[in-house]
Amino acid sequence: MNGAYIPYGAYWSSPFARWQGSLSHLHSLEFCAWLTRRTLESKGVDTALIDFGVLGTTVPQRGAFYGLPWVAALAGMPTLAGPTISQACATSARCVSLAMQEIATGGSACALVLTADRVSNGPQLYHPDPCGPGGTGTHESWVTDAFERDPWTSKSMLHTAEAVAARFGISLEEQHEAVLQRYEQYAGALADDRAFHRRFMQLPFDIPDARFRRTAGTLAGDEGIHATTREGLARLNPVMARGTVTYGAQTHPADGNAGMLIATRERARQLSARPDVQIEILAVAQARAEAMQMPYAPVPAARQAMARAGLRFEDIGAVTTHNPFVINDIVLARETGLALDGMNRFGCSLVWGHPQAPTGLRAVIELIETLEMRGGGLGLFAGCAAGDTAMALVLRVGDASA
Repeated sequence: MNGAYIPYGAYWSSPFARWQGSLSHLHSLEFCAWLTRRTLESKGVDTALIDFGVLGTTVPQRGAFYGLPWVAALAGMPTLAGPTISQACATSARCVSLAMQEIATGGSACALVLTADRVSNGPQLYHPDPCGPGGTGTHESWVTDAFERDPWTSKSMLHTAEAVAARFGISLEEQHEAVLQRYEQYAGALADDRAFHRRFMQLPFDIPDARFRRTAGTLAGDEGIHATTREGLARLNPVMARGTVTYGAQTHPADGNAGMLIATRERARQLSARPDVQIEILAVAQARAEAMQMPYAPVPAARQAMARAGLRFEDIGAVTTHNPFVINDIVLARETGLALDGMNRFGCSLVWGHPQAPTGLRAVIELIETLEMRGGGLGLFAGCAAGDTAMALVLRVGDASA
């Protein structure tokens, strides 16, 4: 079995924009292809070296049936093939896992992972029902109905957060303290003219028009980040009656995309912006918690990934998470012994938003860069997903000559 490696610098992300913001006019898959082509060209990547692709997307767009082959062709790789995956908020981790398997089994020497979603302007679906009154069918709002109701439990995602808060005795005040910490960490990513984000984003970012023919505007970075203060959080009431979770303690829907190359060790070194840096994916795992325990699910997923990698939590040097609720991080810290203030050194999806498929991939990219800045080490990503599920990933950044 081969190992799977990420060439240093062979990954990218658009800024994330709060839904109905500056990216809401863009077809998410065409936007992904546009940015992928531009990025690979700017990095001097020979696309002939890429022999497998996987696309992750969760909000259908016109033409999405054609998936990865269409997006790859738009991005300048008309002979590239591969599947399209939708696994809610775990989509990115699943795409990485599949690419890792292709490399490990010798099916590919270099895989392109693309993740894209536009949560804005979600599709409105009509489901025919010949047995309905007069043959009348049913309507579904793809995005908002999914937020509001799990068809298995008939409860919303917010209900899962309140259930976990009650189970672990997590108060509103404890949540808000953690929220302030996350916003302070994100401020670190903005220092020195967004130096951290410039490691994997093209900033300032040119926003294309809907036809991708001209520039419609620019983004300095992520758009729609709320100014968050202790006083401001104190004025918020729980969203649910007798609850603990406020709007300040949860993420917001967003638009954006992210990509990454995963390759054999030799191919990764060939494509790396710094061949002296080696990034190896050690393990990927998934878990499903009991009903209405979604924010807890990253705990068993992280435990499984760590066990597969043969590591202990005290071995980990950096952690990033997908945390639609800050409760996720509080529970993960309590259950694993990981330091709450040691997670998400430069922010997280709680702050910069959640465009679904790309969310986890951006967190993995930030994990790599965080480890590189500290001189290497072991890193853990963990994030929950709809259906009380989660996925986790362990990787190592080190000296390629070691």
